[in-house]
Amino acid sequence: MLLTLTTMHRPATDLGYLLHKNPARCQSFPLSFGQAHVFYPEVAEDRCTAGLLLDVDPVAMVRGRGGVSQTALAQYVNDRPYVASSFMSVAIAQVFGPALDGRSKERPELATTPIPMCATLKVLPCRGGENFLYEVFQPLGYEIDAVRYPLDEQFGEWGQSPYYSVTLSKSTTLSDLLTHLYVLIPVFDNFKHYYVGNEELEKLLKHGEGWLAAHPKREAITHRYLKHRHSLAREALARLAEQDDQPDENLVESRSDGREDSLEKPISLNERRLGDVVSALKSCGAKRVLDLGCGEGKLLRELLKEKQFEAIVGMDVAFRSLEIAKERLRLDDLPSRQEDRIQLLHGSLMYRDKRFAGFDAAAVVEVIEHLDPPRLAAFERVLFEFARPATVVLTTPNREYNVVWPNLAAGAFRHEDHRFEWSREQFQTWARGMSERFGYTVEFRAVGPEHADFGSPTQMAVFQKAEAGHG
Repeated sequence: MLLTLTTMHRPATDLGYLLHKNPARCQSFPLSFGQAHVFYPEVAEDRCTAGLLLDVDPVAMVRGRGGVSQTALAQYVNDRPYVASSFMSVAIAQVFGPALDGRSKERPELATTPIPMCATLKVLPCRGGENFLYEVFQPLGYEIDAVRYPLDEQFGEWGQSPYYSVTLSKSTTLSDLLTHLYVLIPVFDNFKHYYVGNEELEKLLKHGEGWLAAHPKREAITHRYLKHRHSLAREALARLAEQDDQPDENLVESRSDGREDSLEKPISLNERRLGDVVSALKSCGAKRVLDLGCGEGKLLRELLKEKQFEAIVGMDVAFRSLEIAKERLRLDDLPSRQEDRIQLLHGSLMYRDKRFAGFDAAAVVEVIEHLDPPRLAAFERVLFEFARPATVVLTTPNREYNVVWPNLAAGAFRHEDHRFEWSREQFQTWARGMSERFGYTVEFRAVGPEHADFGSPTQMAVFQKAEAGHG
């Protein structure tokens, strides 16, 4: 059972300080089910690899409380000593504990700095298939290289095994990488060798903090991690939902940040942006429109003015924003015909929702820049794969234009909650990737006054389903 960790950070030998294990010697550590060995197969300034090898004692494993099966034969004929499983998670916690917690006495700053990392699991049992492997790791931003093993190389007709050699690559902190491995390895195995109780629930919430609540497969991960203990899984999911609501609520409420408003007001950018979005929605012929991340209803108010839009739905995760939108739109005072045209939904951008399906168009106005990579990856699928409207009108800031704002510090974002601000090239690369991946065409438009060198302050992409053509 082998896990290797490789970095190309310079000097790569700093990996030894991060792991608290000297690259110059092999070390062994006793575990309740066998021994763990740490060694470095390659050590150089530009590349360093550390290996964690588990030597599982099958007799100790059978005598342990967890066992592998109630049948006598399965106790001795199984894959437990050879494949990555909960044994590996225990070894990560016990052997690499300080690194898992993000602590390094000699390199404290490096411990919190993303660096190029690769983790290779030589044999990972993937109960759920290769698609599940990608569904779990891709939203976390990993590049995945998976090679599946046949049941027997000499008997191809026997088919493929559920075992893979998996390499995960990403620029990340070592702590985050180890945390993801610690939680997710047993999820693929769908088995744990020890009792699962409240202590495991707390471990899941602790190590899942900051990423699991927003993960599109959080339900499957939670149920598998907790060994399908349904009462524990329900409690964990409820607590994760509480975690997930707060960041999203902050995300939406923060769009009314004073600094961003003060930047845009002199050129009436928000009004021009909303006008251009409405114009794009009208020109595509849409009648049923979904505003994802509608906030306080500014776009919804403009849409209500246009008779073309027969059904208008605004979705947001923040109850407070929806309440403000309801007051701003005076929904309680609208004539019945107008009231029937509009609906407000409480929901999340992160999860598939059947209520999002069946719309001619969706508007996503100044939303994506508030999403970190796992959330953005989840949202991409929610929008383009599952909701799949005929047209998507999406806007985001143009980072290049920031130098034009006289009161914006160099290198600063327009809003402190922005996770990124893209240049025109970055935005267009992302948008073309979405269109190719999900079967859309895309057109780019400038929003606001254009600078000869830096473009417009807001950039817009109009996606249309390839089979739908242009309206």
